[in-house]
Amino acid sequence: MQLHEARRANLSNKKKLRVGRGPGSGIGKTSGRGLKGATARSGYAMKVTYEGGQMPLFRRLPKRGFSNGKFRETFSVVNVGQLGSFKAGAAIGPDELRDAGLLMGNPNNPVKVLGDGELKVALTVKADAFSKSAIEKIQKAGGKAEWIGGAPKKKAPNFHQAEKDRLRAERAKGGAAKPEAKPEAKAEGQGAPKAEAKPAKPAAPKAPKAPPAEGKAE
Repeated sequence: MQLHEARRANLSNKKKLRVGRGPGSGIGKTSGRGLKGATARSGYAMKVTYEGGQMPLFRRLPKRGFSNGKFRETFSVVNVGQLGSFKAGAAIGPDELRDAGLLMGNPNNPVKVLGDGELKVALTVKADAFSKSAIEKIQKAGGKAEWIGGAPKKKAPNFHQAEKDRLRAERAKGGAAKPEAKPEAKAEGQGAPKAEAKPAKPAAPKAPKAPPAEGKAE
């Protein structure tokens, strides 16, 4: 190594690159910015969605319909078949499930128990929601399902749907009972005898006309 090849450990005194000093400077004329256009101007910043002037992807995709993505509730799910590792008679909640490594994802998500698998141990399972099959399997094993925050309220009956189901069942049995037809009007001379016509009242006698006035032709 020669003396002129030695360099400092830090480059704090590095000489600034001078651009725009003519073609002979090695990086002159356009100063490394290429030819004319937006990229050759100061203050230009290319947008992430810019695709060289063609229609961007987010404008080419169709946008229609409704999405309930921001309204839906996301559950952390566990199946009853995964609960067999707990001891009989244990009370299991979200904390115990998470400590056992059975819950994944956001810890703030509500917990729902599904009915996949078989359960042979009597457990008291506490969760935010249960499927119908999960409740049946937990109770069949001698356990108990408890809702965090109380059991869900029953939905109001749908009377309109109940009426539809009733009519559908009647059609399946042979059709609903048809309303009785009104009796047709009977021809004259049939049926109950008509009431006898009342005799007409005698007409009152007319008053005599007044004699014509004198001097006028009749």
